[in-house]
Amino acid sequence: MPETQVNHPIFARCYARVSPVVERHGLAARRQTLLAGLSGQVIEVGAGNGLTFAHYPPTVARVLAVEPEPRLRRLARAAARAAPVPVEVVGGLADRLPGGDRTFDAAVVSMVLCSVPDPDSALREIRRVLKPGGQLRFLEHVRADSAGLVRVQRLLDATVWPRLAGGCHTGRDSAAAIERAGFVMERLERFLLPEVRTPVSFFIVGVASRPPAAGAR
Repeated sequence: MPETQVNHPIFARCYARVSPVVERHGLAARRQTLLAGLSGQVIEVGAGNGLTFAHYPPTVARVLAVEPEPRLRRLARAAARAAPVPVEVVGGLADRLPGGDRTFDAAVVSMVLCSVPDPDSALREIRRVLKPGGQLRFLEHVRADSAGLVRVQRLLDATVWPRLAGGCHTGRDSAAAIERAGFVMERLERFLLPEVRTPVSFFIVGVASRPPAAGAR
């Protein structure tokens, strides 16, 4: 049976304690923006402890939430029970998603592309399970906008940060990766959280789409 989980026990415990604080300081509002207007069948890749679930609009018919870390997955299942839409939480990896080709109307990633081993492979897999014209909604922390901070990010990513933060890399250019995977960027906003320039405070939120099939009208 193929592997469907990763284990980051210390990170998972720390994240479960810290993430609600970050939500109260601005991330919850960004999640609301991330999911506004979604409808139909949605796959959420890297659901973590399920903080996104409360923000899904009632136009969403169903969410398949994929989370590879077993401790976070247990917390996500508890959060799913209180969600305003049906949410099923399953194990799985971003580059081997549990879904058929062209199955979902939308995909959601939140602080995922910074953490997966191969973001290009993960994005190709997300593109596979999306219907033509389907949306990718993303909320990611990304590469800084100055050479000095980029150098610091590279140092962090080459040393301690991925080990401390569950595989996270501070300096990835996720917007470029999304376009490289064949998505069409529809909306992209950059922001700082917190509003202080640090190696880990650069974020993007936006919408990209899988192009319609050739010949579609």
